[in-house]
Amino acid sequence: MIKSKLCIFPLLIAATCSNASSIEDKISQCQDCHGKNGVSVDADVPTIAGYSETSLTDMLFAFQDEIRPEIMSKYRHGDTSRAETSMTALSKELREEDIEAIAVYFSEQTFVAATQPFDAALVKKGQRLHDKRCVKCHEDGGSSADDDSGILAGQWSKYLRSTFVHFKSGERESEEEMIKKIKKLSDKQIESLIHYYASLQG
Repeated sequence: MIKSKLCIFPLLIAATCSNASSIEDKISQCQDCHGKNGVSVDADVPTIAGYSETSLTDMLFAFQDEIRPEIMSKYRHGDTSRAETSMTALSKELREEDIEAIAVYFSEQTFVAATQPFDAALVKKGQRLHDKRCVKCHEDGGSSADDDSGILAGQWSKYLRSTFVHFKSGERESEEEMIKKIKKLSDKQIESLIHYYASLQG
């Protein structure tokens, strides 16, 4: 009996190490698009470092359930000769425990605001608009991860523009109240919000 237990221990250790390695590989694959530690250097790819566990988990499950638009993308780092893929395809390869581990890892990283241009006049309009219509769900100028709504302040403008397009077209789902608010925004109002979030680089 003792011999049997001793034989099992190496197998358990090997399985644990294998699982850890698998999670590390999946996190590395995330970074091949979202950048080191989830800080993106590509304007069309969002920085995910510092998001809350809840928001990261919700996003990955949303991709799995195909309720977020599938966007094909090339790998930006690592082996860039790999075929294009999408968050939808990648998320379907993840188990629930993988999603939880990935969410924990990136939530513990530090969000770094993108350095990008902005129009000061639009920033003022965007701030007033944010304070009037967006602050209920996106606290502290959209910089708080604690509201589980992602981080808007310092996020890449190009990515935010495409996100607004997806919301307005109905390609991306969200809470009914948020969708109604976004659909009421004019293109000029959306642009002012984007410039406001781009200005929050500190």
